[in-house]
Amino acid sequence: MTSALAFSPGLGALAPWPLFTRAARHWLAGVRACWPPPALGNPVTELRIDVMLPLVDGELEAIYERLCQPGNRLHGLPQRPLHDPQFTLHWREADGEWFAYVEDRAGRRLAGYVVFNRLVEVDRRTDRRVRSPHARFAPGYQRRGIASAVYRQVLDQGIHLLSGARQSPGAHGLWNHLARSHESHYVTITDAKQLAYLGPQRPPDAVFDQRSTRRLLLANGCSLHAFAQATRMGGGGA
Repeated sequence: MTSALAFSPGLGALAPWPLFTRAARHWLAGVRACWPPPALGNPVTELRIDVMLPLVDGELEAIYERLCQPGNRLHGLPQRPLHDPQFTLHWREADGEWFAYVEDRAGRRLAGYVVFNRLVEVDRRTDRRVRSPHARFAPGYQRRGIASAVYRQVLDQGIHLLSGARQSPGAHGLWNHLARSHESHYVTITDAKQLAYLGPQRPPDAVFDQRSTRRLLLANGCSLHAFAQATRMGGGGA
């Protein structure tokens, strides 16, 4: 049986599983529906920082029930350990996107999950090497290092992370934390669906505020030069 998370820069033949649970589709629809945000207050922070969308009632419970139900598509997924033995990761892949369900073994519940999305904004060469993570955790499991531990498992296996167009305050803090141990850079996505380099420091507000501006976390063992060559990333500028 093929591993549910075949970490590789070449993400070719992956199992054609249905992409999302109903709750996850509901969440992503809500994210898309709130773009563009209203022009209120400081345009820089309003455009770059997302609102915190609440979990759908019963969302995590419904997913956990499927994980525990024999015969269900989510039952029997390959598992991976986490930094804390209290938790176990259930890994799934579907059409090149990855899903990491974090189970609280002691509490017999789902603490949350992380989706590593493909980005339709980039070309195929870049798509083979980057994913955009989105984490959702119940309040009691936030700020405990769980999401960062999941992100690191992907970074440790050679996959680079590229932020979405907007970030929640929690996601912004998480990326700052990961940037302490992983190379962090800023890039822009061009009309040709390629990345253009902006530099290691946060760009000026006029550039940072653009939807095409993203933050990049390089995978372990990969230099910026190697990444630029592999993705044909060009030089960028304000």
